[in-house]
Amino acid sequence: MAQEYRKTPEALARLTPTQYRVTQEEGTEPAFRNQYWDNHEDGLYVDVVSGQPLFSSRDKYDSRSGWPSFTRPIAADVVTEKVDRSLFMKRVEVRSSAADSHLGHVFDDGPREAGGLRYCMNSAAMRFVPVAELEEQGYGEYRSLFETNGTPAASQKEDAS
Repeated sequence: MAQEYRKTPEALARLTPTQYRVTQEEGTEPAFRNQYWDNHEDGLYVDVVSGQPLFSSRDKYDSRSGWPSFTRPIAADVVTEKVDRSLFMKRVEVRSSAADSHLGHVFDDGPREAGGLRYCMNSAAMRFVPVAELEEQGYGEYRSLFETNGTPAASQKEDAS
């Protein structure tokens, strides 16, 4: 049976003030002073509100922006995009599809060999699930994202692109 991911009053009540500001009020946390910008562990990044799987560490890279950056989401339908004209510029906002949480923005300055996109996300909008805890936390179906030829892959080092 497929997991239903959604926003609930209980989930919102569990958010820290920073998580609430980022996910519900389109806030941004400080560069280089957030939980996952320099995380090099293999695992899954999920929406802090609904638990919906969003990004794999296998698609994470060091964009030197100070925020966790990914070349793509784990599936096209886990995020939605909308034009953001705040700050006197046109950007593309990224939101989780299940809970409509503000996650960050997508830019077209990512690694060319990986499609050219940079999903620049807020750590406060996500929760990290290490590979070793995927089954325990209900994400066992995503283990294959971290296996090579049927065996668990060694710890990934981030690309310095």
